[in-house]
Amino acid sequence: MKGQAHRSIDDREFRRDLRKNATDAERRLWQRLRGGQLAGVKFRRQHPFDGYVLDFVSLEKRLIVELDGGQHLDSARDRVRDCRLMSAGFRVLRFWNNDVLEQTDAVVEAIWRKLGESDPSPPLPSP
Repeated sequence: MKGQAHRSIDDREFRRDLRKNATDAERRLWQRLRGGQLAGVKFRRQHPFDGYVLDFVSLEKRLIVELDGGQHLDSARDRVRDCRLMSAGFRVLRFWNNDVLEQTDAVVEAIWRKLGESDPSPPLPSP
């Protein structure tokens, strides 16, 4: 029980810090993902996973949406990160922040298409 209380405090601080540092692109995409545009698909915003902070993740659909606003300047490091996430059973979709801000509808449509694709990877083991 004591460990759970400590974890919830850490989680609250984590979420508060990420909210404070969120970009306009993250806020806009989150509004669209929450706004019923992708009915029936639940996304989590800024979810910690295995040493990474994922911008948006649907655990049910095993889809990660990453926004590149300057933190992923090294494409080789992005490939390593993507391979590691894909080996854990996730699909990764990446957009530039400018794409989200200037072409929000097209970004949401691309996410919708990816969600509709059949996923050949096996289901993730239960935690």
